[in-house]
Amino acid sequence: MLREIAARQVEGEPQRRWFTSPEIDLYVWLAEDGSPAGFQLCYDKQSREHALTWTDGSGFSHMAVEGGEARPGRYKGTPILVANGAIDVEGVLGQLRQEASAALPPEFLQFVEGKIAALAK
Repeated sequence: MLREIAARQVEGEPQRRWFTSPEIDLYVWLAEDGSPAGFQLCYDKQSREHALTWTDGSGFSHMAVEGGEARPGRYKGTPILVANGAIDVEGVLGQLRQEASAALPPEFLQFVEGKIAALAK
């Protein structure tokens, strides 16, 4: 189940909120009035993590997360995003709905669900 974590705020960028569970992370960027203005949903964290991002200015991007796993004799590197266009819309929506909890404001869930569902059309 998602729980909210205090997100680091970056000066000059929109305020953000962070919701996390063992399976997904959801970052929601807020407009000045507090309504959702964009999001990044990181899903399949335990297996083949991906990041689905939507912003008003850029639309969607779907990336795989290269975890920076350690190689023998090296430290783990910083995770990076790499291009990955394939997305299972119903699977992603299912994970989000399964992990949603009272900690996630309903208007955030509706916003993210609506944007993701539009991908299936």
